[in-house]
Amino acid sequence: MLEIDGLVSAYGRIEVLHGVSLKVDAGEIVALVGSNGAGKTTLLRALSGVQPVKKGSIRLEGVNIEGRPPFERVRRGLSQVPEGRQIFAPLSVADNLALGAWTCTSKIEANREKVYELFPILSDFRDRQAGSLSGGQQQMLAMGRALMAEPRVLLLDEPTMGLAPILAQQVLDIMRTIRSMGTTVLVVEQNVQAVLRVADRGYVIERGVITTEGSARELLNDPRVHEAYLGV
Repeated sequence: MLEIDGLVSAYGRIEVLHGVSLKVDAGEIVALVGSNGAGKTTLLRALSGVQPVKKGSIRLEGVNIEGRPPFERVRRGLSQVPEGRQIFAPLSVADNLALGAWTCTSKIEANREKVYELFPILSDFRDRQAGSLSGGQQQMLAMGRALMAEPRVLLLDEPTMGLAPILAQQVLDIMRTIRSMGTTVLVVEQNVQAVLRVADRGYVIERGVITTEGSARELLNDPRVHEAYLGV
């Protein structure tokens, strides 16, 4: 579904990604984990087209989308939920969702109802200003907005950031429901143990290089992962 090969990206003269390669198969939840500054968010930004790429390829369902503008990548089925949610605070919940459906405006109402079924709390607050929602509710709104475009691949950047443990687990569990709806998921997350319990496979990135990969169970049982990220 998504294949990255030899991706190199930099901020000015500072190279952040040094030939990253990974793949996400259809119907998978794949976790990308690593410490702050490892290059996780930079990779997602490069996939979305908002971060320049110096070398490498990005293929979505076999089609090279490297060099394509962000809006075209969304049209081809790639949506991102950015770090920090970045909702439109003054607008209503319903309007925030509608803005996510610009690639399929004829389906705004139908897709919005699907989002309300997935996140019932958003249905209750559909007319409320998005900025008045709690952190967990805003994260659900950001995820729902991305789903309005009917993505085949959903990129999630730190979806549990700033959330209480119970809400964080709810957000991660929802990824399985999203997958059951036919959407493949690539998630960046610092809550390593929690995300690997819901993911199928995972990659560890360190200083812009993929250092370890395997099934989620293998990574959970890997002594190096335990030592570096689980505090064991």
